Amino acid sequence: MKVALAKQMHEIDRSAVEEYGLPELSLMESAGHRVFEAVKNVLGGVGKKSICILAGSGNNGGDALTAARYLSNAGARVKIFLLGDKDHRTQSLNVQMRILRGMGVELQQLESDRAWERLQVTLRFSDAVVDGLLGMGFSGQLRPGALRLIRLVNAAKKITVAIDIPSGVEADTGAVGEAAMQANCTVALGLPKVGHYICPGASYVGKLLVDNIGLPAELLNDEIHQTLVDEELALTFLPERPKDSHKGTCGKILIVAGSRGMTGAASLAAMSAMKVGAGLVTLATPESLNPIYEMKLTEVITTPLDEVKQGIIGGDKASEKILDLAEKADAILMGCGLGRERETQALVRKIVAEVDKPLILDADAIYPFNGKADELKACKQIPILTPHLGELSALLDIPVEKLRPALVPEVRRAAQEYRAIIVAKCEVTIVGYPNGEIFISPLGNSAMASGGCGDVLAGAIAGLMKQTPFAPLTGVWLHGTAGNFAAQENAEGLIASDVMNHLPAAIKKLRVIGYQNS
Repeated sequence: MKVALAKQMHEIDRSAVEEYGLPELSLMESAGHRVFEAVKNVLGGVGKKSICILAGSGNNGGDALTAARYLSNAGARVKIFLLGDKDHRTQSLNVQMRILRGMGVELQQLESDRAWERLQVTLRFSDAVVDGLLGMGFSGQLRPGALRLIRLVNAAKKITVAIDIPSGVEADTGAVGEAAMQANCTVALGLPKVGHYICPGASYVGKLLVDNIGLPAELLNDEIHQTLVDEELALTFLPERPKDSHKGTCGKILIVAGSRGMTGAASLAAMSAMKVGAGLVTLATPESLNPIYEMKLTEVITTPLDEVKQGIIGGDKASEKILDLAEKADAILMGCGLGRERETQALVRKIVAEVDKPLILDADAIYPFNGKADELKACKQIPILTPHLGELSALLDIPVEKLRPALVPEVRRAAQEYRAIIVAKCEVTIVGYPNGEIFISPLGNSAMASGGCGDVLAGAIAGLMKQTPFAPLTGVWLHGTAGNFAAQENAEGLIASDVMNHLPAAIKKLRVIGYQNS
């Protein structure tokens, strides 16, 4: 499924009307009926229920009024409150108003103190609220009336169904100003929007429902370069393993990781590569730490590297050995718990510049390029970077508070400019490719905010490099799915090894989905 920006969604709506001849009122009818069904489902029926309808002056308000008609016809007691400039109401909204007045339904404009008092009384006795106030056209700051209304609804703590996107959330960024409508359920019209997935906006969405409202399918796929990493897409990721497979054909992965005090990161990455099906995993690690890994990692080959100090690698001998090992590897992962000593950073830059194999750079292997991202262009193959927001902020020299509301365009720009695949980790995972394509994965959960989960993802991507051309996306899907399995069992007590240990179950789920759809 594609994920739209506001401008793209507006263009789709325009094309549907002007080029396909689909009447705007027909789209509004479909949207209103879908919202009606959402309210009915969330309440378990609407007969004799009191529903407060909030409508702005645009077509989002028209969708709300259409839903109000369906609710009223189904036996609900609807109270409708309008906000916004009367002179800026859309033609389709005015049509819906005339229909409701013909039905004897009262519409109250929020402009007098008495109207606001009626709203407060209505909210007190309502079973649910429908938010048709602003929609995806909102950006910037809320006007005083909208801010007042949103705060009143949030304070009432009623079940709220938002139309398209909660009022006060920017559709392209997920940014929220002073307030946003706290929805229990959001009905996205046509396509989901970027702001449904990125916080803070994502925390206001509640359960997300997506309905194409009858828009032509061609329009929903045309020239949109953001894609949701969902089950339908995941089915294309991991081909069945051939019967004549052996450990040499399933991926020989070299992992350069670990330092004093950070042995766990290397272990998690190495075992995660194994658990997604890599054939052979070799962990190259500081010589003094090698005995730890020989005891801890039964299935992983370990090899010691020369140290510049205890538990820290660097220097020509270490880099030469890594390059020799890389000759026999299908992919190389560097960085998990590697450390940031000056000599280690120099080693990383040397390997990145000289090795001619697929590279995955995580954490401490990204650090040497902070403010020097241009050097990534020197890679002989397109590298895969797996930064969290803080690491991406440092790499691009953009403060986190400026990066977050521009996350999708900045990931896209960086991937194109530095010729890299960027796997940006936050409350969602955003994968950017050098061709401008963006993939958004909503999988995972807040329990995964635990040390080591990023090492599991990096190891999973590395372990998949020989098995699929879509290793970054496959790794992201498996990691998020495994995290959800782990959270079902462990809740906030989840640790990184729980995610790692559920990777095989995530692969099994992917196979089961494939069988069910074959």
